[in-house]
This record gives sequence, C-alpha cells and structure tokens, in this order.
Amino acid sequence: MPAINYVGVDLSKPEMVVDLSAEAKPRAFSNDANGHAALLAALPADAHVVCESTGGYQSALVRALQKAGVPVSVVLPGRVRAFARARGLRAKTDPIDARLLTAFGQAMAPAAAAPLSNAHDELQQLARARRDLVAQLNDEASRTEHFTLPCLQQQAQERRALLQRQIRDIEKRLRALIAADPAWRWKAERAQEVCGIGEVSAWTVLTELPELGQLERGEPAGLLGVAPDPQDSGPRRGHRHISGGRSHARKVLYMAALTASHHNPVLAPFYQRLVARGKPKLVALTAVMRKLIELLNRLLAEPHFKLAQ
Repeated sequence: MPAINYVGVDLSKPEMVVDLSAEAKPRAFSNDANGHAALLAALPADAHVVCESTGGYQSALVRALQKAGVPVSVVLPGRVRAFARARGLRAKTDPIDARLLTAFGQAMAPAAAAPLSNAHDELQQLARARRDLVAQLNDEASRTEHFTLPCLQQQAQERRALLQRQIRDIEKRLRALIAADPAWRWKAERAQEVCGIGEVSAWTVLTELPELGQLERGEPAGLLGVAPDPQDSGPRRGHRHISGGRSHARKVLYMAALTASHHNPVLAPFYQRLVARGKPKLVALTAVMRKLIELLNRLLAEPHFKLAQ
C-alpha cells in the first residue's frame, strides 16, 4: 500500500501557504481558481491535504480537491493548536502552521471529508445565507428601535423590507430545490415528522449534518456537540460539560428542544422527569437535544421506523 503524502495547507482569504514535502520551504498560492489549479498540479502522488476550518475560506479549495479526486481533511483549529502545544510549539506563522498541519496529518491520520453533492452544496449555501439575513434583520431592529427622526425611520423601514424580501426569495429557492430532488424531499419530510422540528429546522440540520442517517448510536450527539464530556480523576467525579460540535445546527435544535419539551408526546414527559429529579432545566433541555438528534439519525437510517403517537 503506497504511503500517504499528507500536505498541510494554511488558508487565509487571499492566499494558501502549502507544505510540499519535495520543497525546502512552504510555497504560497493564491486562494482562487487559478491558485487551486496550480496547487493541484504541484501536489505529490497519493497526496492527502489537511487544512483548518477557517470560516468558509477553505470551501472552494475543498470542492476543487474533491472534484479532482484528492482526499482532503478539514480539521477544527482548536485540535491543531492543542497538537502544537503538545509538541511544545509556541511560534505561529503561516509557514509554521502549514508544516504543523502536515505533522498533524501524519500523527492523527484524519478522515477525509465526504464530498457534498451539488444539490447539498447549493442548499447549504442558501440555508446559511438565509441565516445571515435573519441575523441582519434582528440587528437592524435592535439598532433602529430608538430612532426618532422620520428620515432615519424611513431608511430603517426600507432596509427591513429589503432584507425580508431577500429572505422570502431564498426560502422560495430552498423549497423549489427540495421539491425537485426526491431524496431531499423525503429527508425534509421525514425530519419534520418529529414534533419540534419545523421547515427551517429541517433545512439547517440536514445541510449542516449531512452525515445523519449513516452514524452509529452516540455519534450524532458528539457531532452536534451535546454529548457530555466526563471530568473525572481518581475518586473525584466532576461535572459533565458539552463542547465543540456543529454550532449552527445546535442552536436550531435548542429551539426545537424547547418546543419538544412541552409538546412532544415522548420527549415532554422525559423532560419533566429529569426536572422532577432535580436536573437544571438547561441540562434537561440538552438531554432532549441528544434525544432529538439521535432520533433524526434513526429516522433517516430506517425508512420504515415509525414514531410513537
């Protein structure tokens, strides 16, 4: 079996700094289509690219690599910094980070990211754009509620109308795309069978957690970031805490858990039992979130599974 050539890529908006093992020092490429093509031409045989999740700056590169059949792993920056601390590395520059990502790949052998279908990529971009527009609309309301000048009030009203129109347009596109794709239509309808999961919640969860329906029991909660991490040492039993995970999906499922904790025929009694046993309400809601994400995974994995009425 040929050896894997891990290639660390440190990304920013304008450029990529790449640790090519055949070269004495990392080389810079532009972070655009031309730079991606140049990187593909320079990659060694059996290359496996390792980069960090950098707020979206890695997305186009990941798509280009996957289209070319090059495996790529997108790792959380926190994991890489912890790896650097474990190695006693305190300095941080783009070339150092590129070499660090290569070393991370060699030591940790991270799994390659699963390619997204064209439909999934488009739906994810639309769902994220909608989320950003909703946030802008909320920010606009907070900024303008104290305006007293008629001219400012008029401008604020026009901005809100524009944002609302753009949100409606994106929602129309999302519905049309899902309706045109039988697999996505089934997933969206299946997810909404759960009391507490509405249309927008289904969009977010399905686009942010494409692995749902293919995970083993316990894995969905870890992926979402609602699995409690033990803090035990010797006889001491510390408090469990949740951390990491897909934050956008977690925020949506938190709201879904609020609804489920009052109206879901199975999860509402479960929530009430936890509270009656003295669990803080936030801890009980987190437990409901775990139940919800595990249930969604099972629904998508088992088409004939029926929910309790």
